[in-house]
Amino acid sequence: MKRVLITGAAGFLGSHLCDRFIAEGCHVIGMDNLITGDMQNIEHLMPLKHFEFHHHDVSNFVHVSGRLDYILHFASPASPIDYLKIPIQTLKVGSLGIHNLLGLAKEKNARLLIASTSEVYGDPLVHPQNEEYWGNVNPVGPRGVYDEAKRFQEAMTMAYHTFHGLETRIVRIFNTYGPRMRLNDGRVLPAFIGQALRGEDLTVFGDGSQTRSFCYVDDLIEGIYRLLLSDYAQPVNIGNPNEITIREFAEEIIKLTGTSQKVIYKDLPKDDPKQRQPDISKAKSLLEWEPKVLRAEGLKITYEYFKSLPEERLFEKEHYSFDDYIKK
Repeated sequence: MKRVLITGAAGFLGSHLCDRFIAEGCHVIGMDNLITGDMQNIEHLMPLKHFEFHHHDVSNFVHVSGRLDYILHFASPASPIDYLKIPIQTLKVGSLGIHNLLGLAKEKNARLLIASTSEVYGDPLVHPQNEEYWGNVNPVGPRGVYDEAKRFQEAMTMAYHTFHGLETRIVRIFNTYGPRMRLNDGRVLPAFIGQALRGEDLTVFGDGSQTRSFCYVDDLIEGIYRLLLSDYAQPVNIGNPNEITIREFAEEIIKLTGTSQKVIYKDLPKDDPKQRQPDISKAKSLLEWEPKVLRAEGLKITYEYFKSLPEERLFEKEHYSFDDYIKK
């Protein structure tokens, strides 16, 4: 039985990864400091024999007893509303955190996969973005705390790979959506659906001509799993190349939810990328992977998930913490 450590386990993507590796017959060790993670995402796993949870911040020394085969580092704030609120912690998890986990992987002779992001490309001057593009990033702008943390994380990971011969993998994740996203985390899809469910107008920043490419979470998890098991150490884009403008996407959400709200426009945040579309040629050729779930299908599933939440969660600002779980 493979033993897998997943950091950021109570987050959106981390919890889906825990599900996948449990389904693959692995023993999963989930780790999260719950600064943005939500215990409700993994509550269904807590009774399982082959799942254990460690409430820990990977920016501090990480110890896991016993053998480890794989480490997946997904601990990091990922939405602007989070990393602008906790910039220092965001930088620390991308620097101290990855250093601690690379050391653990070296000690355990484990393969380590890191969650990087399309944000390493910044506001891109190349479209679509391929892995050879080095990016257009403002290191001292408001988004720099996240963008540069991820860029450093890639550099540190590759240094351990080349200098120590450590088995490493780097996934560059593009916009992903699905059940377990936080409604109030500031990302475009949950923001739109949350506003629709609360009867609010949908807020588009800028003129709405900027583009995004949305990948359903099941497709993303499959791509990550294939990359982990591959023998390729360079970065690989995983995302859906089906590009749409934010204005068109807002109209899709209004149609999906059947609401009568209108779209309102506000100023575009500083350094917000104008275009975002992955070139997934490498994923297709190396991993035989490409997304399968159509956006209309994935949005319907995601909307049904959000509709099923208790009404009070539509308005809550905080998430379900470890203390909440213990009290329950």
